[in-house]
Amino acid sequence: MLRRFSIDFAIFSIVLDALFIALSLGLATYFRPGMSDLPYIKFIPNPLHAPVTLYFAFPILWVLVLYFFSVYDGRRNIRFWKELASLTLASLLAITALAGLLYLSYRDVSRLLFLTFVILAYLFIVSWRLVFRLAYRAGVLTNVQPRNILIIGTGEIGAELASRIHSYRHLGLNLVGYLYDQADNTSLTGQCLGGLKDARRVVENQHIHDLVIALPSHQNGDLLNIISDLQTLPIKIWLIPDYHNLSLYSTHIEELAGLPLVDLRAPALSEHQRLVKRSFDILLTLLFLPIGIIGMGLTALAVWIDTGQPILFRQVRVGENGRLFTINKFRTMKSLNGMESLPHNNPVSSEDPDHKVKDDPRVTRLGRLLRRTSLDELPQLINVLKGEMSLVGPRPEMPALVDQYQPWQYRRFSVPPGLTGWWQVSGRSDRPMHLHTQDDLYYIENYSVFLDLTIIARTVVAVLSGKGAY
Repeated sequence: MLRRFSIDFAIFSIVLDALFIALSLGLATYFRPGMSDLPYIKFIPNPLHAPVTLYFAFPILWVLVLYFFSVYDGRRNIRFWKELASLTLASLLAITALAGLLYLSYRDVSRLLFLTFVILAYLFIVSWRLVFRLAYRAGVLTNVQPRNILIIGTGEIGAELASRIHSYRHLGLNLVGYLYDQADNTSLTGQCLGGLKDARRVVENQHIHDLVIALPSHQNGDLLNIISDLQTLPIKIWLIPDYHNLSLYSTHIEELAGLPLVDLRAPALSEHQRLVKRSFDILLTLLFLPIGIIGMGLTALAVWIDTGQPILFRQVRVGENGRLFTINKFRTMKSLNGMESLPHNNPVSSEDPDHKVKDDPRVTRLGRLLRRTSLDELPQLINVLKGEMSLVGPRPEMPALVDQYQPWQYRRFSVPPGLTGWWQVSGRSDRPMHLHTQDDLYYIENYSVFLDLTIIARTVVAVLSGKGAY
């Protein structure tokens, strides 16, 4: 149902990308002789001509990579930052492939020319998309394919769907109204246009394009009647199965011996996303580890000198799919035998003894510095290498708090917990505890490598500023 653009626009995008890539090669060829005066740059006389074959090979290869990364799929990359992430990753692969092509064919092509070409091409294909989005938002461009939507069902699923449709109104989705399945449940936002028996009349009178059925399983008889009654009308019919309320994470349909099976505990990330995320974690952790080992050694020595042993604080946390693991941190509080009693009005809960609060008397002088700089969390790099955690992900929670969760909150365990996360960069310890789960679900629903990089960058800024850390 949800498409950001039509098939014709996808074809237009392919052609425009190819033209900009060819144009970038021409511009790079034009500008390269003028760069000969730069230091350490080889002199190339003017005029300079690139092989004609490259004007066809470069656009075709780059566009093919974008195609296989689903950049031209109107059902994906609804948000600009998602499109930018897909476009960037695909372009990096395309650039690598183009460099390999030059190495195997035209090795005499200037490296500076190639670098100028890829920068120009990337800027062009990103810029025209941004201009189109801004023009569409400003109303200069209009959606030529508005879709009128009718929801059958006034329960929780119908209400949730209506809310999501309203958030995508800029894509031409227009919620016309509802058909109620219970006469006393018509308080949803929007117009109730009748009961289930009025489906055909409403579809014809309101020029409905998409009909979404959100009925409970005990009304399967009504479902069959509705589909049969609308069979001859030129509309699309969508069904939200009743297992929606049973799904804690996400659903996935697979086939066994020709029969469709619904996996109600399907992971939130695809196999491709999981492979990319794990590779990303291992690569960045190994790159940082030489510095991290020195930092951990110095921090361990400082903790030992300040308060003695134990140096590490170890605690059981809940990981992906509810699996328990032991998290490692440098100890920032007084040891158990010397811990001060908390004031009666202190907001620290007995069920959450590790929760950070301001002016906690249990925290040592060195511990305050470690918390403010997040150096106490360095040992968690070992958890990342073991696969128990990720660099970015939901907050690793304690079993005692998980036991108090509502069913919808368990979805946060569909990905590995993270050393940092969206909840941290949104306020760190200043945020109320109940908002952490909402931040975690936002991260899961919008995951991308670009988002991980954004969170890591914002974490560095948050750590340096010290805001919300205590």
